[in-house]
Amino acid sequence: MRKVAIAVSMLIALAAIAGGASWWRHRSARPVDVALYFHPFVGPDRLTFNEARYPNPGGEGRYKVRDFQFFLSNLKLTGESGEYREPDSYHLVRFDGAEPVFVIVLRGVPRGDYRRIEFGIGVDAAANTSLTQHGDLDPNGRMAWTWEVGYKFVLFEGTLERGDTSIPLVYHVGFAENYAPVSIELEAGSVKDRAARLNFGVDISRLFRGAATVDMAALPSVKFDRADAKLIARNMPGMITLMRTAVP
Repeated sequence: MRKVAIAVSMLIALAAIAGGASWWRHRSARPVDVALYFHPFVGPDRLTFNEARYPNPGGEGRYKVRDFQFFLSNLKLTGESGEYREPDSYHLVRFDGAEPVFVIVLRGVPRGDYRRIEFGIGVDAAANTSLTQHGDLDPNGRMAWTWEVGYKFVLFEGTLERGDTSIPLVYHVGFAENYAPVSIELEAGSVKDRAARLNFGVDISRLFRGAATVDMAALPSVKFDRADAKLIARNMPGMITLMRTAVP
């Protein structure tokens, strides 16, 4: 009887181990949701709307931000184990909600050792010339051009204060060639947890300093001129960076 009891105990233990291994394989195979948090800054400071507190990158004066929004599209995670592409991936990022952050949640991402996240600032050529609505694209919305088919990729509006002078600032960038691909390296294991989270800083000041430095007083408006739009677009990829430290 003692031998039978030992044998039964061993069978129970083996069954438990097998069941545990099966549960772990099932859990490891389950997809995850990945939350992307975009935090707005102007230089080292958190974005505050409607306060003339930010220095003109290329000259005198301080500017305030009245409105800022941009399209982010074609989100993709890549790694040695494969890639994940978000379907219908067109997001209008804006920071005028109740919380000073914009969140995109990637649903049902297969678990994997993803090492890069890729996306575009703006709208790709195919969607930009289409009248069909995809994601947040709205051909009748404020971010659509009124003078041609297509979208404003980045919209920034505000005011530059120089002494007693106030200069309106209007930057609407969105020619097809201004689409800006971005590729950011991820830390190992970033997308393995059931509720993964990645934090990104969006530095508005980098629109005006980087490959080119913009004096807002000399160039207070960008809309229809391709050369002026290119000047801003060259800086756009540096606007978004992965935050590798705790969110302040």
